[in-house]
This record gives sequence, C-alpha cells and structure tokens, in this order.
Amino acid sequence: MNSPIWRPFTQMKTTPEPLKVKRGEGVWLELEDDRRILDCISSWWVTIHGHAHPALAEALYQQALQLEHVIFAGFTHDPAEQLAQKLLAQLPSELTKVFFSDNGSTAIEVALKMAYQYWRNLGEDRTRFITFEGGYHGDTIGAMSIGAGSTWWQKFRDLMFETALVPFPETYEGDADIDRKESEVLDAIAQLLQQQNIIGIFIEPLIQGAGGMRMCRPQFLQNLRTLADQFNVLLIYDEVMTGFGRTGELFACLKSAATPDIICLSKGLSGGCLPLSVTIATEAIYQAFYQDDPTQAFYHGHSYTGNPLACATGVVSLDLLTENPQAYQRLEALHWKFLDRYLLDHSRLKHFRVCGTIAAMEVRTDEESGYFNAISPRLRSQFLEAGFLLRPLGDTLYIMPPYCITEAELESIYAVIDRTLNSL
Repeated sequence: MNSPIWRPFTQMKTTPEPLKVKRGEGVWLELEDDRRILDCISSWWVTIHGHAHPALAEALYQQALQLEHVIFAGFTHDPAEQLAQKLLAQLPSELTKVFFSDNGSTAIEVALKMAYQYWRNLGEDRTRFITFEGGYHGDTIGAMSIGAGSTWWQKFRDLMFETALVPFPETYEGDADIDRKESEVLDAIAQLLQQQNIIGIFIEPLIQGAGGMRMCRPQFLQNLRTLADQFNVLLIYDEVMTGFGRTGELFACLKSAATPDIICLSKGLSGGCLPLSVTIATEAIYQAFYQDDPTQAFYHGHSYTGNPLACATGVVSLDLLTENPQAYQRLEALHWKFLDRYLLDHSRLKHFRVCGTIAAMEVRTDEESGYFNAISPRLRSQFLEAGFLLRPLGDTLYIMPPYCITEAELESIYAVIDRTLNSL
C-alpha cells in the first residue's frame, strides 16, 4: 500500500503496513480480505457499545438531516442541552457546569486553563499542579506537561511547564505493600501542599491508562479529596478513559466516592462515533468567572465545540448505558473467571489486576519493564495473525472490550493469550 498517511504512535519505517478495515459489527472488524478481527480493546477504548451500533447510527443520521453544525458562541441546540443535562444527572451534584470541546487532550487543556484562571480570578498567583508518575493525559503541550512522568515526552521537554511529580500507588492482586505505598505518596503530597503555589492535584482516577493500566484503590482517591479540602486546592479527574462504565460504575468518581472539582470526559462520550469531550466544573469554579468584568471570562473554544452530530450520538450512548448497566457491570466477574481458568498460574505472567471492564497483567521478560519492551510488537503481531486486536503497552497486556462482547467471545481472548504465551 502506497499511502500518504502518517499514522499515530508509529515508527513508519519499521512498522508493517496497516490492515484495511471495510466494516465493523459489534466486537468484530472485517478486513478487506474478508478476515475477521475481534476488537479486544474497543479501538483505543472508544467503541464502548461495539461497532456500527444501529441506535447510534440512526441518531447520527437523523441529526444530520436537521443540523450538522452551528457556532457555539451565542447559539445552542437541543443535542448539546440534552447531553449536558443527562451527564449532570449521573454525576455528583457538586458538578454543575459543562464546557464542550472535541477530544481528550482538549478536555485536559480546558481543565488546566480553567483551574489556573480560577485562582487568578480570585486574586491568587498559583502556578503548579501535582501530578503522578506514569500519568498520560494527551498529546498537546499542556497535557504532556502534566503527563511528564511518561518516557514519550522527553523530546518536547523544553516546551513543557514544570509540575510537582509524585509516585502513583499502583496495586495488583496479592499486593502486600499497598498500605505503605499509599502512605508514602500521601505524605509526599501533604509536604508539597505546604507550599502556597499549588493549583490542584491532577489524576487519572482508579486506573492509569496508557501508563500501563496501573490501578489504585478507591480509598487513595478519598484521601486525596481530604487533602485537597484541607489545603484548599482543586482535585481534577481525567476520566477520559475511565468514564462511561469502564471501572464497573458509570464514572470512577462514583466508584471511589470521591468527587472532584473538575472532571474531564471523552472517548466513550459519543459511543465511539465522533470526536467529543466535556470538562465539567463545580458551581464555585464557575462563579469565579461569572462577573461583569469581561476580562474575567473563560476565553477558550474550538470550531467544533458542541457539535450537534457528536452530541446527538452522546445522548443515545448515555441512554444505552443507563438503561442497561448490566452490560458493563457483568464484565469484572467474567474477567476473573477466565483469568482463573487460563492465566493466573501462567509462568510468563504476573501482577494481575481487574477493575470493572478492564483486566491487565505483566508479561515476564528479560528486558526492562516499560512501553518500549520488545515483547509488545511481537505479541501484537501474533495476536493479529490469530484474529485478535490486542495492543500490549510494552510488557503490559490488557483487555478492554466493547460491552456487547459475549461470554464466549471474551473467553476466546483469554484462550488465545494462553496459547500465544505458550508458543513463545
């Protein structure tokens, strides 16, 4: 294939040619050569209801007949209003104002700027965020800055702003050291909060996604909320990945019983149909901008802010989730069932963990653990050859399927992992 496309997260010189997909249905992708691939990772975690869902397709079609787009400054429309109201109805009552943008990175940039200007509008000169090692928040400069613990961003260091970086208290099945890890991290954060320049604490709640599906306990987030209140700083959740059922609850903030001051949502927001995101803030934050002085307004926006097509699919997607929560709530038990049947005793695997719809584990290798571990492309190629889309994050192997997956289809993923590891 002689394509002009420069693909994402890809070393174009050494990577094999991409597979051409002609259609999708449910958990399946059908290739140009008629092979079928089981999408085990929801196509970068967005297609929560599966591919080509008829209700989402119909919503998109009907909205396209009425209004495809309109400027969102000075105008509004029913899909955006309905989606905002439906989101707030499912979130903690403290979160009251919805700011639209168009992808996960922009949702993060909105939160960064909103939090920074919030303190400026109150007359306080705060300049630093507390962030976590291994965090990933997107690929724009601000998002990279608060994800500076990642190895990917070193080439852009001179463009990024500094944050106060602390360890992430990751845990897994059988971890006897988690209490100590959490205590040390909380002590480190408390020390940083003694300073007067902290804007807030920025975290992926319960699960760090691209950093290796590293998981923390709900009580850690509860303790963060306590510290944020004690020292009067903002707590900001990046739920771009964890939102919309991924953790087994509709949102990680509900599962952890710890409400943030700002929450960022994207990926599954539109059901995987179109780019869409929101940044949702408390009334207190909103009121700091709600003034007669025009210079105190939040001057941020995007051409496709509040796009009606994306919002229309978002309304239907959220309805699907709230009408049938069992679709995602059932998956945690199934993950453990098949882990126990196929993988828990496997000599090549360690550090098993499950949170809601997500299962993850580490592959034992002789190389240093991390994203560039050579086991990843090797496994990815073998899984594709067998008909499964799995993309290990270095030596981290994870499963994050669409919620429509059947028990038999999920079991087939675990079976192919077992067979593939046995063949190494």
